[in-house]
Formats: sequence, C-alpha cells, structure tokens
Amino acid sequence: MKVVVDSLLRFGVLQNGEYKMTLQDQWILQKERVLAWLRAGFAIVAVAVILLNPARVARFPLLSHMFLGSFLIYSLVILYVAARERTNSKTIGIVTTCLDMLWVSLIVFSTGGAATPFFVYYFFPIITASSRYGIKGGLSAAVVGVATYGFIRFSFDWEDLLGIDRFIVRSIYLVVLAYIFGFLSEFEKKQNQKLMALSKTAGAVAALDERRRIAQELHDGLLQSLATLILRLEACRRQFLRTPAELHRELQSIEEDTRNAMKTIRQFLAGKESQSFPSGMLLEKFKDDLKFLRDGLGLRVILETEPEAFNPPEIMEQDLYYVLREGLMNIIRHSQASRADVVLRQTRTEIQASLRDDGIGFDPTQARNARGMGLLSMEERIKRMGGELEVQSSPGKGVKVSFVLPLAANSKAA
Repeated sequence: MKVVVDSLLRFGVLQNGEYKMTLQDQWILQKERVLAWLRAGFAIVAVAVILLNPARVARFPLLSHMFLGSFLIYSLVILYVAARERTNSKTIGIVTTCLDMLWVSLIVFSTGGAATPFFVYYFFPIITASSRYGIKGGLSAAVVGVATYGFIRFSFDWEDLLGIDRFIVRSIYLVVLAYIFGFLSEFEKKQNQKLMALSKTAGAVAALDERRRIAQELHDGLLQSLATLILRLEACRRQFLRTPAELHRELQSIEEDTRNAMKTIRQFLAGKESQSFPSGMLLEKFKDDLKFLRDGLGLRVILETEPEAFNPPEIMEQDLYYVLREGLMNIIRHSQASRADVVLRQTRTEIQASLRDDGIGFDPTQARNARGMGLLSMEERIKRMGGELEVQSSPGKGVKVSFVLPLAANSKAA
C-alpha cells in the first residue's frame, strides 16, 4: 500500500511543486474527485454488506476481510490525492483504472466467486475507463472484466455455480455499458473542446479589442496632445523675434499642456478614465484649439454653431471632441489648406457636423485601403455613438468630413 501511495504522490504532482492547469485539466480533475468519492462510497457499502451478512465470506474469510479493508484504505488514499490542488489527474486515471479492476476482481473472488453480490462492482472500473478514455478505453476495460470474471467462474469449483447463459448476459451488460458510457464521454469531450475553442477565440477577440482601445486612447489623447505641443513649439520658433509678450504667454500655455499630458499619462497607467476638459465645456475647449490654429499656424477657421450655445449630451462630449480635433489635425498635417469651415448643428433628435477645407484633397478610391489610425479612430467613435462617418474629396478640391449622430440613443445611454 505504501508503494501505491508514494507512486501516486510522486507522479500526481510535478517534481518542482508547480503545476499550472488549463480549464480542461481543471474539469478532468473535478471529475476525478467525483469518481474518488464514488469509489469511497462503494468501498464503505461493501464493508457494510459483509458486516451485516458474514455468511458472504464463509469460504475465504481472511482474504475477504483483507481485500475489502485494503480496498477501503486505497479508496481513501485516492480521495486524499484527488483533493490536492496540484494533482496530475492523467496519472491518477491510469493508475486507478488498473487498480480498480484488480481490487474488484479480488473482492469478487473472495466473496463467493460466481455467487458474489459484488458483480455490479465491475461497473465502476468500466464506467471510469469509459469516462476517461472513451469507447475504446471502456470496451478494453469491459473485455478485461469479462475475462477475469470468466476465469473466476470457470477455473474454480463453486457451490452455487453460475449458468453459462447468465454469464453471457452479464458479459453483454458490461460491454453495452462500456459502449454507452464511452459514447457519452466522447460526446462530452468534443463539446468541451468546442467550448474551449470558443473560449480561446473570445479571449483573443477581447484582447484584440482591448489593444485597439488602448491604441485609440493613446492616439486620440496622448499622441494628439504631443502633436499639438510640437505645433505650438514650431509657432513659438516663428514668433521668437516678434513679440516677447506673446511668446511668454504661449510658453506658459505649452507648460500647462505638458503638465496636463503628464497627468493624463498617470491616469491612463492607473486605469482611470481621463477627460480632456470638464463636462459642459466642449465648445469652449474647441474654440481654444481653433484660436491656436488661427493665431499660431495662420489657418483661417470659420466655426458655425446652431444653436449658438452648442451643448451636446455629456456622454458624447469626449468622443465628439476627439473626432473634431482629429479632423482639424488631419487638415494641418495633410491638406495644405488656408481655410477650414466647421459646422455644428444640434436639434432635438440629432447632431449634424461637418469639417471642410480648401486643401489639395485626395482620390478616395486610392485612399480607401490606406486609411490611417486617425481616420479609423474617427469612424469607430462615430459608430460607437450610433452615427456614420462620410468622407468626400477629390484632387485639388479639398476634403469634407461629415457625420450625423442620433441624440435619442445617446440620451438613453446617459
């Protein structure tokens, strides 16, 4: 018995004490624990039957008590091993399948052979083999069980001899039982594999979505802030020999923006939501950006709002600001425009917005498959708010970016 315990503990747990189980391994281990409890229950019932009816062990009393007692101890040992968190369930399955068949055969032999009340105990190793190894494993265990039971039946002279017809019927029971449980086990295994594949796919999709979200937040928040700082520094370089007072104010503004960018980075690393401006200040924040583009970069920007106090729902403000700012940055970086027109209209049911420039434009058919992160981010944010982004352009005729956002869905979300 000590050898069995040592081998189970040695092979059941990894040598370095570390065993990281997958979800499939966890499910198998849970099943092994259920089987261990069933085995212990069978052992206790067998001992109780013998205690209540000692006549069952009249022929081999010493062997019967020895085999039944050792089976009970073995069952408790397996129950203890299966309860361990770092148990290798595959090793337990191989060892216990062989030992279960051995002990059941010894119990059947010592408690009456052909007339034993414990023939049904052959069901247990067959069911466990089927649940672990499918139809082939179950049928193999059934063949071994039939062979050992036949050896016990025909190799010894028993007082209550079992007829050949009953032996055949019992053998058929074992084979059919093995096939049914093996089929169910293989079906369960295939379903678990499908669930595991779906789980991995869902995990990969979730990870991809999270990477895209992080990339979008970095692009629209931090990278755009840094790009704005670069533009302001370029403007300062041009103003260096002009008005020191204006240069001083601009440097102070850059210093404040740098601190805000650092604060945003800290909030991002801490997993906190960051806001570019307080709630209700979208229009004021956007006008500040337009003032810089006009005074610092010489871009003439015409802003038209209707109503004049443009005030979208709070839940839309951050996304809407990022979309508008990205549109302006694209004009600065790519269009070579001298003028831009921004129109913001708000009704009871929707928000209409457009950005138009008089730059060099582009061919949409050639640019459709080469959209950068900025335009993709604009599209995703617009879709998130229930709208759709439309880009119109042609070479030499500038670009118009427009979208319509429904207010009803966003108001409910808020």
